[in-house]
Amino acid sequence: MKRVIYLDNAATTPVRKEVVLAMKPYWSESFGNPGSITKMGVKAREAVENARKIIAENIKARPQEIIFTSGGTESNNLAIFGVVNNLEKEESKRLSDLHFITTNIEHSSVTECFRELERRGAKVDYLMVKENGIIDPRDLRKIIKPNTVLISVGYANNEIGTIQPIKEIMKEIRHARKESVISNGVLPYFHTDASQAGLYLNLNINELGVDLMTIDAQKIFGPKGVGILFIKAGVEISPIIFGGGQEKGLRSGTENVSLIVGMAKAIELVRKDFEKKAERIKITRDYFWHKIQKEIPEAVLNGDLENRLPNNLNISIPGIDSEFVVLCLDEVGIVCSTRSACSQDEDGSFVVRALGKSDELARSTLRFSLGEDLTKKDIDFVIAKLQIIIKKQINLNFH
Repeated sequence: MKRVIYLDNAATTPVRKEVVLAMKPYWSESFGNPGSITKMGVKAREAVENARKIIAENIKARPQEIIFTSGGTESNNLAIFGVVNNLEKEESKRLSDLHFITTNIEHSSVTECFRELERRGAKVDYLMVKENGIIDPRDLRKIIKPNTVLISVGYANNEIGTIQPIKEIMKEIRHARKESVISNGVLPYFHTDASQAGLYLNLNINELGVDLMTIDAQKIFGPKGVGILFIKAGVEISPIIFGGGQEKGLRSGTENVSLIVGMAKAIELVRKDFEKKAERIKITRDYFWHKIQKEIPEAVLNGDLENRLPNNLNISIPGIDSEFVVLCLDEVGIVCSTRSACSQDEDGSFVVRALGKSDELARSTLRFSLGEDLTKKDIDFVIAKLQIIIKKQINLNFH
C-alpha cells in the first residue's frame, strides 16, 4: 500500500494503539452506566473518576476542576455561555450591561459564541493581532472596562500556529480586576482554548494562571467526541445543557466512559517528555521551511516563525488555487489543508487577512501540521510533488 504522509494534525490526529487498548474494555465488557449502583455501574464510575484524576495530574489541577464534554466546541461554549448564564441567572445582571474581549483570530467555536452574544445585546471588543499573529498584552489596558466579565484568548492558533503570551495576558487581567464594578477582585475571568496546545506546550494551569481552559482529545492522539473544560475552583458558571445533573450539574448526559478513558490515556502519553518532542519536531519543521524557501521562493510564511507551534507551517503561495493543490496532493498520498476544517465556507483564511495580508494571500494558504514520524525524505517528496502541482496549475492558468 502507498504510504500516506499525513500533514493535517491540526485538524485531527490518529488514535494511538495504546489509547484504543485502554478504551476497548468499556465498549462491550465493562459497559455499565456510571450513574448506576450496580457492580458494572460502579466499575464504570471508577473508570471515569480515575480518568479525571489522570487528566488533572497532567495539567496540575484538582480532579473536581475537570468537567468532561463532547469536545473542544462544547467546552468553549460551556466556558463562555456558562459565565453568561451564571451572571444573568444568579447575579441578575443584564447582558447589555456586560463587556467581553476576545481576539480577531479565534476558532469559530469561540468567535461564533461572541457574535451570538453581540446579537443579544452584549458589548464585545476584538483584540487585533500584530503582523506576526500575536497580540500585545498591553493592548488589553486600552479596552478592558470596569464591566468586563470574560476574556477569551486561544493559547495557540489553529491555522497559523502562533502562540499567545498567556501568562502576560493574565497579569493584565489581574490588574484589571481591581477596577471591576461587577465583582470584588474576581472578574474578568480568563478562558483559553488550548485545543491546539496539548501536544507541545506547557499546560500547567498554576503557571498559566487561567480560570477556564479547553482541551480536545482528538488533537492529542485521542478519540473524537470527548474533551474537557478546566474550571478553576471558585469560578462560577451555570450549565448550558440540562438533564440528569452529571458532571457536577454542569454537563448533563451519561458520561461516555470509553472516550473519557481514551482521553486520559492520550494525555498521559503525550505529556511525557513533551518538551523534548517539541524540540525534535521543530528541527523537522525548520528543515521543511528551509526547503520551501529554496525550492519555492515565492512562498510566504504566515505568522511568527519562532513563537508558533513546533509542528505548524502555514504558507501562502501567490497565484495558486489552494484547494486544488490540496486535492492534487491528496491524490499522491499527501494530506494537508488550506485552513481550519471548521471554516470551509469562507473565502480564504480570515486569520491570514487579520495579519494585514492581501486577499490573494488569504486565498492561497496551505497549512502543514507535522506528525512525529515525518522524515526528511518525506519532506523532500512533498516539496517535489508540490513543485510539480504548482507548475501544472500555472500552466493551466496561463492557457
